[in-house]
Amino acid sequence: MPLRLPRWAAVTAALAVLAGAGTWTAVASDEPPPVHRADQVLAMPGARIDTSYFTSGPAADRRPAVLLGHGFGGSKDDVRAQAEKLARDGYAVLTWSARGFGASTGEIGLNDPDHEVEDVRRLVDWLAARPEVQLDKAGDPRVGVTGASYGGAVSLLAAGHDTRVDAIAPQITYWNLADALFPDGVFKKLWAGIFFSTGAETGAPGAPAGAGSGAGSGADRGADPSATTGKAGCGRFTAELCAMHESVAVSGKPDAAARALLEARSPSAVGDRIKVPALIVQGQSDSLFPLTHADAMARTIAANGAPVAVDWIAGGHDGGDRETDRVEARIGAWFDRHLKQDKGADTGPAFRVSRTGGVDSTDGRAQLRGASADRYPGLTDDPLSVPLDASKPQTFANPAGASPPAISALPGIGGGLSRLSSLGVGLSLDFPGQYARFDAKPQTVPVRITGTPTVRVKVTSDSPDGSAVLFAKVYDVGPDGRQQVLPAQLVAPVRVEGAAKGRSVALTLPAIDHEIEAGHRLRLVLSSTDLGYASPATPAGYTVAVESPLTVPTAPAVDTQAAALPWWVWGLPLAGALIAAGLLLTSRRRTAAPAPDPGLAAVPLQITGLTKKYAKSSDRYAVRDLSFRVEQGQVLGLLGPNGAGKTTTLRMLMGLITPDDGEIRVFGQAIRPGAPVLSRVGAFVEGAGFLPHLSGRENLELYWKATGRPAEDAHIEEALEIAGLGDALARAVRTYSQGMRQRLAIAQAMLGLPDLLILDEPTNGLDPPQIREMRDVMIRYAAQGRTVIVSSHLLSEVEQSCTHLVVMDRGQLVQAGPVGEITGAGDTLLVTLGDTVPDPLVDKIGALPGIGSAARTEGGLLVRLDGADATTLIGELVRLDVPLTGVGPHRRLEDAFLTLIGGGSA
Repeated sequence: MPLRLPRWAAVTAALAVLAGAGTWTAVASDEPPPVHRADQVLAMPGARIDTSYFTSGPAADRRPAVLLGHGFGGSKDDVRAQAEKLARDGYAVLTWSARGFGASTGEIGLNDPDHEVEDVRRLVDWLAARPEVQLDKAGDPRVGVTGASYGGAVSLLAAGHDTRVDAIAPQITYWNLADALFPDGVFKKLWAGIFFSTGAETGAPGAPAGAGSGAGSGADRGADPSATTGKAGCGRFTAELCAMHESVAVSGKPDAAARALLEARSPSAVGDRIKVPALIVQGQSDSLFPLTHADAMARTIAANGAPVAVDWIAGGHDGGDRETDRVEARIGAWFDRHLKQDKGADTGPAFRVSRTGGVDSTDGRAQLRGASADRYPGLTDDPLSVPLDASKPQTFANPAGASPPAISALPGIGGGLSRLSSLGVGLSLDFPGQYARFDAKPQTVPVRITGTPTVRVKVTSDSPDGSAVLFAKVYDVGPDGRQQVLPAQLVAPVRVEGAAKGRSVALTLPAIDHEIEAGHRLRLVLSSTDLGYASPATPAGYTVAVESPLTVPTAPAVDTQAAALPWWVWGLPLAGALIAAGLLLTSRRRTAAPAPDPGLAAVPLQITGLTKKYAKSSDRYAVRDLSFRVEQGQVLGLLGPNGAGKTTTLRMLMGLITPDDGEIRVFGQAIRPGAPVLSRVGAFVEGAGFLPHLSGRENLELYWKATGRPAEDAHIEEALEIAGLGDALARAVRTYSQGMRQRLAIAQAMLGLPDLLILDEPTNGLDPPQIREMRDVMIRYAAQGRTVIVSSHLLSEVEQSCTHLVVMDRGQLVQAGPVGEITGAGDTLLVTLGDTVPDPLVDKIGALPGIGSAARTEGGLLVRLDGADATTLIGELVRLDVPLTGVGPHRRLEDAFLTLIGGGSA
């Protein structure tokens, strides 16, 4: 009777045919021991798979193995650095280029179980034969699988198809590919186009920024052009996938066959078989594979009885911070616990989400802070009901050809628009007459949304087939009603059938983690079009009525890590007392002040010939012959490079130092240390000191008592309403975030409702949403007829919040006046582009009605408006297929500032 080899042994023997072509390389490392890499091409049915094998340490030591996959459009080279690190940490690591990518041959089947997933089974067979790899039994290696995007999906599929897989760590990937590309029956045309155009390239398929895994994903990387086996116009994709895409792209609507084809290639098809520990990492900035996919993974795998942890990172396919170092460290710890059986390995919390936790004032970058919980809350935890203005239904149109489309995300563009939304700006656009809008009342307290908002609406359509395609989104709208932010730039498409006589529909909005500040409101918008999706080309009218409140999940058990208390929280109260004592002594020695000027009694500030030397015997001036005037209701920005004299000017204005020459008058009164008119001035300079064990309200009351002024003059409630702290006032200050402490400090400066409020760098240490809220605070305060002077290095914030500017350089006035006057009246917009555009298209843009000119500049085009507005311009650019990534005056003030000061640094 012939001897029958086990399957793993037979496959290993077959793969060994090409082993002689492999090369072994010692990878140099700054950290001993060195990593050894073996490159091999392994023969698989229908393909030759390019692999690399990484080990470190004594060959005789058995160790667990890790299979490390790459993203779509990438290759094994993208994950080499992570493979080397895992090898140094005691793993045998095998990387490979999937079929149709890198130097591997074969056709792209989008993780077809019969091909790409079967390739992974054979790679596990190969690992089982390696003498360095730890075995659970013959032919069964101890192995984990991880990867991002395309590689993340194959890790899930491998666990579902091969019981030898012991742990997985999928990143930013899909659970059901049909749901990803056809959400609720709507074709996600731009992302699908990116995928299929990437795979259709001959040579190595390149991925747009954000589509692959690792910073190096792109075209022509390690390619073997002769390996292309695809068909003309279809590249390396299998024929059935090409036919499916062409059919859906032409019709604009997926059919049952298209869904079935993609579902069969999805982890959801084998979800009931995935029973191994899973660390699920998903991106918040991801319109391709949103957080709902991670939720489905977590719920299914946990229901199978396996340990699950969920980590929402800041970035994703739309750009942003992928937190690579932190995520890779956590994956290493996950495998240490579940492959090495190291019970002391810290695998992290059951749920973690990254939130912005401050801005580094040295480079302006947002800092991240983790929030966590000891259980995964899901997407509907602890819902809050938010009533909407549903007084009457709203009717709007789906335009012919679905053009111009509304804009949310622009898929495939590195950096993405989702990062801009976290800065309180972003590019989201809904065209008049093409959407319905329902507002909630302003929030009286901050609300953190963590999960998927829901609402029920009734939709009526007069289209020929009685159907409608809508795009639902929730905006965060500022106090003035004009500034609105689309969190993560995400929308929820929905196809409504049988709506000729009206149909009630439960809408699930995109999953987000976003804080709505006090004073802001939620706005539900339903649009008939979106640039990223296919909408019906036939014109139709839709009517929408709201049938329920908007329900938002709050997940209160998710706690944000508290920032360490800086020294000034404890030190400045004492320093403030010493300064106050010094001022008191100085006031006793001061000379008689000049007489008041009745003609300036209504003028908040007038500075005339102000001069201050660094030392009386020095010829160097901190401020020299400075003169300007500030009127009531203005928000004045004080700008200048380091050393321009801004802080010295503010200190003289507050009576902290005495000028050598010149005069400062506040409401006609001359400023001297201890001048009575300073009671009408509130100031915030370099933070404020609070007692951490007292509540916010108790700190303010204690501060006001120390001034000796009557309690009824404090106007604490009015100041707190403007600052927008809500119920947080009852909590101890030690529990406050940096942004809340900053707003409490602003509230302290506003006690007594001073007629002149001075803020020196009020946004230092704040994250982008908090910066936006600080902007709102200044605008609200000035809107009541008071005056605000703000010194800041954030030019974009000054431009959005200030009405007037004073620009200083080397202690002297450079220019003063309205923002529009200094920046050029705001008739020129910067259009940033994702790709270069030909000269004829630039000429065509310049010739559009209402456009004065269009010219190239670094990063895009400068377009001068001559009658048209920004909304009209964006619509025309979309119609002309211009690859725009942003439109706005984002650099106008910076250009003017650098011109005025001769290119100095702020």
